[in-house]
Amino acid sequence: MKIRPPVLLRRSLLAMCVQAALLPHGAAQQGAPDSQIEVVTVTAQKRKEDPAKVAMSISAISGNQLQSQHVNDITDLTRVVPNISFTAATGNGGAGPGTSNIEIRGISSGAGAATVGIYLGDVSLTVGNVYTMGAVEPKFFDIDRVEVLRGPQATLYGASSMGGTIKFVPNEPDLRDREFNTYAETSALRGGGINYSASAVANLPLVANELALRVGVQSQRAGGFIDQVDGNGAVMAKDINRVDDEEVRVALKWQPTAALTVTPSVYYQKVDAKDISAFNIELPRYQAQKQVREPSKDTLQTATVLVNWELGWGDLTSSTSYFKRKFDRTQNGSAYNSYSLSTFLTSTEDGGTAPPELIDAIAGLPSAVYLNNRVRQVSQELRLASRPYDQAVSAWTWLAGLYTSNQHTNIDENDPIFGVNDTFARFGFSSSDPALLPDARPGAFPNDNAFMGIFHYHERQHSVFGEANYYFTPALHATVGARYLKGTSTLDQQNGLYLAGAGNTGSARLSSTAFMPKYALTWEVDPAHTVYGTVAKGFRLGGSNVFVPPTTCGDDLAANGLDEGPATYAPDSLWNYELGSKSRFLNNRLSVNASVFYVKWKNIQQGVYLPTCAYTYNANAGNAVSKGIEIDIKAKPLPGLTLSAAGGYVNAELSNDEGVRNGVIGAVRGAQVQGVPKYNAALSAQYNFVVAGDIGAFVAGGIQWVGPSKGSLNPEQTDYERPSYHTADFSGGAAFGRYKLSVFVKNAFDDDTIIQHPQVASIVQGYRVAPRSIGMSLAAKF
Repeated sequence: MKIRPPVLLRRSLLAMCVQAALLPHGAAQQGAPDSQIEVVTVTAQKRKEDPAKVAMSISAISGNQLQSQHVNDITDLTRVVPNISFTAATGNGGAGPGTSNIEIRGISSGAGAATVGIYLGDVSLTVGNVYTMGAVEPKFFDIDRVEVLRGPQATLYGASSMGGTIKFVPNEPDLRDREFNTYAETSALRGGGINYSASAVANLPLVANELALRVGVQSQRAGGFIDQVDGNGAVMAKDINRVDDEEVRVALKWQPTAALTVTPSVYYQKVDAKDISAFNIELPRYQAQKQVREPSKDTLQTATVLVNWELGWGDLTSSTSYFKRKFDRTQNGSAYNSYSLSTFLTSTEDGGTAPPELIDAIAGLPSAVYLNNRVRQVSQELRLASRPYDQAVSAWTWLAGLYTSNQHTNIDENDPIFGVNDTFARFGFSSSDPALLPDARPGAFPNDNAFMGIFHYHERQHSVFGEANYYFTPALHATVGARYLKGTSTLDQQNGLYLAGAGNTGSARLSSTAFMPKYALTWEVDPAHTVYGTVAKGFRLGGSNVFVPPTTCGDDLAANGLDEGPATYAPDSLWNYELGSKSRFLNNRLSVNASVFYVKWKNIQQGVYLPTCAYTYNANAGNAVSKGIEIDIKAKPLPGLTLSAAGGYVNAELSNDEGVRNGVIGAVRGAQVQGVPKYNAALSAQYNFVVAGDIGAFVAGGIQWVGPSKGSLNPEQTDYERPSYHTADFSGGAAFGRYKLSVFVKNAFDDDTIIQHPQVASIVQGYRVAPRSIGMSLAAKF
C-alpha cells in the first residue's frame, strides 16, 4: 500500500445558536422558560433509559441541540464532547470527508480495524481503516439524538467498539400528529465562499395510531476558502475546498397491535467534496499549488427493518440491515508517483542511458491516484430482553442476543502519470527499454498508467452476547456481561504495472475468536445521585496486508528484518477500568457527571511506513496505557439561563519499545499516541427571555478549546507537534408563532492557527479550522 498525504481537519466549527429551537413548542408564547435541565433519554444498553442510571460515561445531545448549535458533523462533535478526537488512517491521505478515523479516550490507531463503533439507528456502519477509507460519517439530519458511549462497548456492540461507540438515533414516525418542519441557514466565510443548509421533514399519519410515514430531504454547502494558483502565483480557481452534500430519509412505522411494531427505513447521503483543504505554507495565506485537483464523492445508502414485539414478560427485537458505500476519490500523485519513477531511471551521469533532462521531465509530470472504493454489508441482530426491573417481580434483569454480519470491500486503484509515454518518446526513448528502466517490459505504461491494483476484502462475524443484572437492593445492582465472537477476514488482491514491481496475485486469510467480558457495580445513593464502577474488555479483528513489492522495497524491508511484507497482522485488545458518578442537584437545576479511567492496550495495530519506496503495511507494535478524566456540568441558576461546561483530559502513551523494533519510527516507551489531543473543553451560556406577548428571544455564546497533540510518532516529521487552538461563537434570535429566527457568528475571532502541517515530498502543507462566518437561520413548524 502506498502512503498518502497526511490528515486534514475539515471545515466545520461549533457555534452556540438558536436556543429558541431547544424550547418545547409554545414555550416562548407562554413566557415561562423551563427551569430544569433537559434530560435526553438514551438506548446505550439496548433499552430506553435515563443516562444518569447507566454505568458508563455518556454524552447525549438532542437533535434540537445539534441543529440550534450548528453541529453539522462528527468533527464538530469532537470539540464539545469530552475525549473524542479524529485523525487519518494510515495511507488514506486524510483528503476530506470520509477519510478520518474517530477515537475515544486516546484509543487511536490509523491502521487496521476501526477503534470506535459507528451506528445509524440499529445499523452498524463500522468499517475498517482499509487502504484508503476512514469512518462512515452520517450527517446530522432528522436526528432525535446522538449518543457518545465512552469505554469498550464490546458486550453489546461487538468488535471495534474498543474505545467506545457513537450512535446516531433518527426520529421515528409519529403515529398521531401530522407535522411539517423546515430549516434554512446561510452564512459567509471571511475570505471565502457561502455556506448554506436547507431541509424539510414531513410526518404523515396514514392510519390513525397504526401507520405513519416520515419523509425528509436536506441539501447543504460548506463554502471553500482555499485558492488554487499556478507556478507564478496567478489564481486558477477560487474556493476549491467547497463541499456539497445531500440527504434523503424515508421511514414507515406500522403498529398493527399494541405489542407489535415494524419500522422499515431507508437513508441516502452523498457528500461531494471539490478538493481538499490543504494549502502551501510558503505561499500567501490559503493558496494551494498543485498539478492535479483532488475531488471525492462519498455515497452512503442504508436499508433496515426493525421489528419490536412486546411479549409481556420480555421484548423481542429483530434488526435486519443492509448498507452500501461508494467512495470515489482522486489524489494528486505527482509528488510521489512521478518522482518515484524518475528515481528508477539510470542516469548518464552514473553510467546509465537516461539524460538528466529526461529525468527532470519525468519527475515534473502530473500524476493522479484514482481510488474507487465499494463497501456492502448485510447484518442481522436478534435479541431478547427482560422487562425493566420491578422489585415485586424479580431481582434479575437480562438481555441475550445473536449477531451476524457479512461485509465486502472492493478497492480499485489506478495511478496514471499523464504524458509519460510521450515524454520518453520526445527524448528518443521507449518506456519499455530495460536499459533505461530496470525490469521494464513491453507495455509497461498502458494509457500512461503506472500502477494498477484490485483488492477484495471479505469479513464475516458471528457473535452471541448477553448481560445480566442482579439487584441486591433496589438501589444496588451488579452487571455481568459477555460476548463471544468468531470472525474471519480474507484479502484477494491483484496488482501490477511498473510501480508495482513484479506485481502480485494472491490471497490471505485470518481467523479470530474473542471472549469479551464486562463487569459493573451501580449504586443509586438516592434518586438524584448514582456512582458506578466498570471493568470491560475491548477487541478488534486482525486482517490482511496489501502486497509490498520486494523488488522496489527490498532495502526498506531488510532494514526491518524482513524479506517480504507480512501477509497478515493479529488482533489487538484492551482492558478499561472506570469509576464515575452522576448527580443532579436543586431539583435538576444542576447536574454534575464525572468519570476517571485507566486503559491497558495490548498488541496495537499500527502502520509501518517504508520511506524509500513509499509503501506501508500493518503490524502489531507494542502496548500503550491511556488514562484520564471526563466531566460534564450543566446549571440553570435562573429560569431561562443555562450554563454548561464540559471537558476531558487524556494521557495516552506507549508503554514499551516493541513498536520501534517492528520498524515504526519513534514508537518508543513514553511516546504520545498520535492524533490524541491532551485535552478538550467547552464553556457556553445562553439566556432565554420574553420580549413581548408571544415573542421569546435569546442570546448565547460559547468557547471551545482543543489541546496539543502529536501528528506522528516520528519526531523528525513536520507534523510531529500540533498546537492547541480555540474558537468562540455567539448568537441571538427570537421565536414568534411558528417561526424561529437567529443570527450567529462562528469562530468569531477568526482563529487561524495552523493546526496541522504535514510534509508531502518537498511541500509542507497547512490545515486550519474554517475562517469566521457570519450568518442567519430560519426554522418553521407547521
